[in-house]
Amino acid sequence: MDFQPLQYIFIGTGNPSAKTLLLLHGTGGNEHDLLPLAKDFGTGLNILSLRGNVLENGLPRFFKRLGMGVFDERDLEFRTEEMIYFIKALAVKEGIDLTKIIALGYSNGANIAGATLILHPDFFAGAILYRPMQPFRYIPNFKSKKNIPLFLSTGKNDLMVSIGETNEYLKILKNGNFNISHYDINTSHNLNQEDIELSVEWFKNNF
Repeated sequence: MDFQPLQYIFIGTGNPSAKTLLLLHGTGGNEHDLLPLAKDFGTGLNILSLRGNVLENGLPRFFKRLGMGVFDERDLEFRTEEMIYFIKALAVKEGIDLTKIIALGYSNGANIAGATLILHPDFFAGAILYRPMQPFRYIPNFKSKKNIPLFLSTGKNDLMVSIGETNEYLKILKNGNFNISHYDINTSHNLNQEDIELSVEWFKNNF
């Protein structure tokens, strides 16, 4: 596999047993975008923020798409494996405990995190998915052995994904033995303060 390294920011605690919050930006974002959120999740966490390796009209993404809401699933699978390979290598370099990584992804970042949950169900210790979509049209059989906790927040007025699609995705994740906390917020595709407050409370209760 011709995997390429990802640009990243790592803010370490120096504690080899610390949990790591993995930040995955949305389309057009970069490794700086979600850093301001990290402080809300408390101290004592390593922070690892990645930039996607794909450009769409000059805008960074984690994987290619064929159109609005239509993913290039072959590229998504490749980029998911590329990201995992990079994280594993970086863990050795930076002293990250691979069993204590919690993903936090928004939109495109939530979708590559979701692809990871399906392809490698027990890679993350947990995940926060803001405005996620089902990453693959046809989902392979998968099962988490650890009943990993997941936070998902969707927007009631989000024109990019329907409630029917969301419900189908939630069903798939539940059948995969994930412990789901889902919040449908009175907003659109953009993040708002309610997303942050709910996810911080969820994080404190689970980690």
